[in-house]
Amino acid sequence: MGQTDKTDRMKELIARLTEASRAYYAEDREIMSNYEYDKLYDELAALEAETGTVLSGSPTVTVGYEAMEELPKERHEQPMLSLGKTKSREELQEWLGGQKGLLSWKLDGLTIVLTYRDGGLYKAVTRGNGEIGEVITPNARVFANIPLTIPFRGELILRGEAVITYEDFERINEKIQDVSARYKNPRNLCSGSVRQLNNEITAQRNVRFYAFSLVSAEGVDFHNSRKEQFFFLADMGFETVEFREVDAKSIQDAISYFEKKVESFSVPSDGLVLIYEDIAYGLSLGRTAKFPRDSIAFKWEDETAETILREIEWSASRTGLINPVAVFDPVELEGTTVSRASVHNVSIVKGMKLGIGDRIRVYKANMIIPQIAENLTESAKLEIPERCPVCGGPTRIEQVGEVQSLYCTNPDCDAKKVKAFTLFVSRDALNIDGLSEATLEKFLGRGYLHRFADLFGLERYREEIVEMEGFGEKSFGNLMASIEKARETTLPRVIYGLGIANIGLANAKMLCREYGGDLDRMLRADVEELSLIDGIGEVIAGAFHAYWQSEENRENLELLLKELTIERVEVDESAQTLKGLVFVVTGSLNHFDGRSALKEVIESKGGKVTGSVTGKTTCLINNDSTSNSAKNKKARELEIPVLTEEEFMSRYLDL
Repeated sequence: MGQTDKTDRMKELIARLTEASRAYYAEDREIMSNYEYDKLYDELAALEAETGTVLSGSPTVTVGYEAMEELPKERHEQPMLSLGKTKSREELQEWLGGQKGLLSWKLDGLTIVLTYRDGGLYKAVTRGNGEIGEVITPNARVFANIPLTIPFRGELILRGEAVITYEDFERINEKIQDVSARYKNPRNLCSGSVRQLNNEITAQRNVRFYAFSLVSAEGVDFHNSRKEQFFFLADMGFETVEFREVDAKSIQDAISYFEKKVESFSVPSDGLVLIYEDIAYGLSLGRTAKFPRDSIAFKWEDETAETILREIEWSASRTGLINPVAVFDPVELEGTTVSRASVHNVSIVKGMKLGIGDRIRVYKANMIIPQIAENLTESAKLEIPERCPVCGGPTRIEQVGEVQSLYCTNPDCDAKKVKAFTLFVSRDALNIDGLSEATLEKFLGRGYLHRFADLFGLERYREEIVEMEGFGEKSFGNLMASIEKARETTLPRVIYGLGIANIGLANAKMLCREYGGDLDRMLRADVEELSLIDGIGEVIAGAFHAYWQSEENRENLELLLKELTIERVEVDESAQTLKGLVFVVTGSLNHFDGRSALKEVIESKGGKVTGSVTGKTTCLINNDSTSNSAKNKKARELEIPVLTEEEFMSRYLDL
């Protein structure tokens, strides 16, 4: 079995073992015996030992979650230049000339530089502006397919693209009930996921990494071949971009191959990259001020079609945002029929001078997402609705920065209620099966639901509901059983389900953990106090605090809590020896498996770990206590003790 075959087998084993663990621990079902699990686990461990490669997600290792106050900046050792571009097949062929080249995907995500030392992932930095990037090492460790250790023990530097597939993009967006908060495309979602301050969120996004360039590998002779570099990276356990070796005769067929494949390709791609196979020849050409001369990008030439704008649909969301959607005469684009395209906001409507009956040119961005390219007639006759299309309430245009958006001002708008109830019954909130958005719309229309607590009183409408289309005694019974099951829940699920702006499930968990499940303390906290919570910040703190200034919101929660049984996590007060103390941890550790492990110990004893040194910090934990790092300087400036790991353990953990 070759190295690549062994890597493929390891990926297969990780997937099977992960699925079995999820089924057993999260879903209370068993899909394989302990004997079979142990057998596969041992096979995986043996392959990892044999190859020297440990892939991300392997059950043989645990990558701790880590929260940061901000992403550190770092200058690249070699500037990352943009590529020259062309949309002409003939120009690409002419550029290659008599040389051989490698033609590969140009993926549409976020470029990352990885550095490995002594066989382990040492550093991950984003491209940034090409000169300076952001250090995202903790996030890279939880990418879905990145090797955490490799058999090569010298310094290895490579570049690749972090991406999120279209399938994962749709899955993640579907969970965001607020349409205005949904991501516009996979690249935006990927950028936000890679640059998270809390890598637990990154881990949930299923970010993947595809290597496209080897920068350096100490002491390795690649025989002047880019292709050999790709093979080397694959042997190290990296997934590389698909490539084809081409010359002037075969390049057109290769372009056609990729062009056909992109129609069903799961990873966003905005073109191809052509690089000379001969490394020395490519480097001998040097570079311009902006571009290297050894490679060039081929951009997909967007297929456009002219059509007539027939209507703008205004779609209301849970937050009151009303989104414009263009409806036009159907046209064929990239092999499919298209008749709708999101216009995103009022600013774009005005900027494109849209009007019903205008001749517009449409295309698919990256051959996937329908967009309006231009308005050929620019009548500017489209009227922005003064009334909400759902409830008829007055609308208002609000401006944030350069962007104008339309909102419904009616707090009782049915659209807001439907979206709010849809979020409340969703899987990560109260998890009530049998209540689709369409069913909730019917219940709201008939006056069965006004507040979230009303869901637990639907029994009184049994006779009417069983007569509704799609229902019956059995369906109603299943719904009642699901509602009864939902009565026993957790506080983070409730907080998330309320639909407070910017409060996702992860943030709800952070808040509940910070206050030990004490809801009263949580509701009394002011913005300044909430902002000090690691991972929250002023924007989220402001939204959370503002929500509870509404008497109606507080009353709704009070009624809801009467229907629920909230699971409480019992805390052993005698073990809360660090209660009221605030710590900052920086640098590498010797006695704990990363900073997240030490943070967990501190929090289990009632202490708090933050990302920055302030006047409230009890001590800074840093094994390099004499360094001139920013945190050490700040601690000395505020006369806060800087303790080594051993000193901290002796003083605070009695170890």
